[in-house]
Amino acid sequence: MTDAYMLWKTVHVVPATIVLGTGMGIAFFCWFGTRDALARGDLGALRMVLHFTVRADAIFTAPAVAVQLITGVMLMTLAGWKFASPWALASLGLFAFAGACWLPVVWIQLQLARMADAASRSDQLSARFGILFRWWLILGALAFPAVLCIVYLMVAKPLRVV
Repeated sequence: MTDAYMLWKTVHVVPATIVLGTGMGIAFFCWFGTRDALARGDLGALRMVLHFTVRADAIFTAPAVAVQLITGVMLMTLAGWKFASPWALASLGLFAFAGACWLPVVWIQLQLARMADAASRSDQLSARFGILFRWWLILGALAFPAVLCIVYLMVAKPLRVV
């Protein structure tokens, strides 16, 4: 492989680890931080947890996802792989599925953060909070296995037709 390919591959792998790592880290932090803050009735802590969750997705996950897509296209082009191959279609399909889950998660996180802000001022959390938090969990639980599959396909390329 060429030096250019190896450079693009390195740039591709780094955001893949960021997406996977921050996905797990943000989910852990938000899930357990929210549960703990609610159990203690600490609306200030809830507000902080949700604001840092939103920030982490904006700072780490969103740029990594964009770089992942761009570098994936560059690698396929440099290697001469077919975009219509089963491997590429499976990867792109899983990428789209994970994105279709993640975009509502981002919106939900923003809503939860706003509700926590309001609750810290009024000392009362909206009943809608629990419903949205469950959807956040469900969508994240659906997206995460898709991300794991993408990483597997990225490394193994088992369905590749060159």
